[in-house]
Amino acid sequence: MLKQIILIGYRATGKTTVGKRLAALLGLRFLDMDHELEKRYGQSIAELVAAQGWPYFRNLEKEMLAELIGNSDQVISTGGGAILHQDIWPRLKASSLVVWLTADQQTICRRLMNDTQTASQRPALTKSDTYAEIAAVLTEREPLYRAGCHFSVDTGVLGIDEIVEMIAARARAISTAQIN
Repeated sequence: MLKQIILIGYRATGKTTVGKRLAALLGLRFLDMDHELEKRYGQSIAELVAAQGWPYFRNLEKEMLAELIGNSDQVISTGGGAILHQDIWPRLKASSLVVWLTADQQTICRRLMNDTQTASQRPALTKSDTYAEIAAVLTEREPLYRAGCHFSVDTGVLGIDEIVEMIAARARAISTAQIN
């Protein structure tokens, strides 16, 4: 059986929404890394970053990712920057189905602007405006996302049911291949 599915991608590409639906469909646990980190440390991501800085938060994120290596029976929604932990990423990819959820810059920007929780939960990564930040961060991370996944799904053009079924079909195919 497939051990776990890890969803990666930039903010607002649907990792949590897709992850919850996918886990329910496949009968797996769902784990949202950002929410787990907030529970574990008793502060929001924004509060952790404001108090200790991005390097501190990235270290906590890396520790949690390392704990997930080899786990099973779950769908994981990572934070957008989880892919930056390149020293442990090959082990995650080897033990999990990694799916990169993508969307174009306009879609991401629109989703972030329409999300009332963005400001309180998602601290800025740069001092740029939202659109410029998205462009800069995607330029840096897209090669990492591409290399760190088994396949990608564009959440800007497909509906949630199509996305979930596409990932589930791939997971089932892998599980069947592992059994045979």
